Amino acid sequence: MTNPIQPETALETREPTQNWKLTLAYDGTGFSGWQIQPGEPTVQGELQAALRRVTGESPLPQGSGRTDAGVHALGQVASFELQADIPPDNLLRALNRTLPQAIRVLETRIVPGTFHARHSTVAKTYEYRVFREAICPPFLARYVHACPWPMDLDALQRSARFFEGEHNFLSFAATDPDLASRKLPSIAARTPDLSAPMIWPEPIKNKGAIRTIFSSIWEHRRSDSGDFLIYRVRGNGFLHHMVRNLVGTMLDVGRGHLDLNQIPSIIAARSRDAAGPTAPAQGLFLHSVEYGDADSSLQTE
Repeated sequence: MTNPIQPETALETREPTQNWKLTLAYDGTGFSGWQIQPGEPTVQGELQAALRRVTGESPLPQGSGRTDAGVHALGQVASFELQADIPPDNLLRALNRTLPQAIRVLETRIVPGTFHARHSTVAKTYEYRVFREAICPPFLARYVHACPWPMDLDALQRSARFFEGEHNFLSFAATDPDLASRKLPSIAARTPDLSAPMIWPEPIKNKGAIRTIFSSIWEHRRSDSGDFLIYRVRGNGFLHHMVRNLVGTMLDVGRGHLDLNQIPSIIAARSRDAAGPTAPAQGLFLHSVEYGDADSSLQTE
């Protein structure tokens, strides 16, 4: 006859957890993107492994967005829960000691339990860097798209304004063929068949492609490193490859391969074939993430 389990020992007490917010910067060159993939180095996987080494726990950090392979971050935000009682500054130092040098934790904070790095987001800013000189220095090549060809800067700036406001950005969302076949710098003039139907992945169809862009601007910047064009776009959300497809389309305009006034019809077409090519990953940076008034103290710059 077995002894009955006493009520006080039947229930396991779970240690209370704390919700954490981390701000990170990383060089995306050597990673297969943010999201964990079997057998591939990823930023999320490295951060989870570092948390395990430091705390003995393995929460899966939730990022504000899933950057692609080769895309960099100046202010990615991640959130997770830990039972370990560790001061924020100690966690920051310990993580930076064990993470690869290509990933740095910039800030660690304990935040309200309602905060979620992705679901609490109200705006993100991305930056795309184009190097304009004939020879791109090797120490810059991993962080810019080298594009030395003649460029109409006024047309480039005017094209960016078309994307401001609320639009359906399906024409700028990645599709499976898009991943393999649409690359720069082989930009060719083309006349897209806007009537051709496109089969979209289920997640795009179910979620919808309507996004609001708050600002969309190009800036000419000259530094000791050379001549740059910087595109900065701020919006309430972005589709997969959306920023890179916007950039590829605008560079087509700047080079004279696409008429500026075609952009409204490209947006209206809701067809990936209507828009320009996908700009290379290495020029793209997740610049910053913003949160709402209730989480105003959590905003990152």
